[in-house]
Amino acid sequence: MKRFMSLSVLAAALLPVAVLAAPTAGTQEITLSGAGSSDKDFDSTLLNVQGSWGQYLNDSSLWGIRQFVGIFDTEGESTKFQGATRVFYDYHFGTGNTRPFIGASLGGIYGDNVDDTFMAGPEIGLKHWVNDSTFITGMVEYQFLFDSGSEAEDTYDDGTLFYSLGLGYNF
Repeated sequence: MKRFMSLSVLAAALLPVAVLAAPTAGTQEITLSGAGSSDKDFDSTLLNVQGSWGQYLNDSSLWGIRQFVGIFDTEGESTKFQGATRVFYDYHFGTGNTRPFIGASLGGIYGDNVDDTFMAGPEIGLKHWVNDSTFITGMVEYQFLFDSGSEAEDTYDDGTLFYSLGLGYNF
């Protein structure tokens, strides 16, 4: 009985590290994240939504497309919209439930009060699978804006950080 209890305790301790099914070549994923803010009187409100679709090239490499939409509404002014569309490539490390990744993206930013231009930059993040197909993801992107290839080198130091936290699904 004592041995059975010891093995049961050991099995219970190891259960949280049991590996869930990892994405393989051909697996697709979608993600959705969002953010918002308002002043105390709700006179100015900012809403952001970001979604992505991707496909794994193998168990570590993912390419895809991301879409960002931002809406800024201020009392007495017209609502402003902003968007960004970019392609990305991410490399995932490890094989467990929690997998860090690094990558890069390239695309464009457009909308009201924004100069329509190109954007590019590196990204780093983390995905944690809560079951075989659903995961929580967090990411930080450093994006710099440029109008031409020669300008990209000059504007790299003037970039902006984008943060996201969301949910994803593999299918």
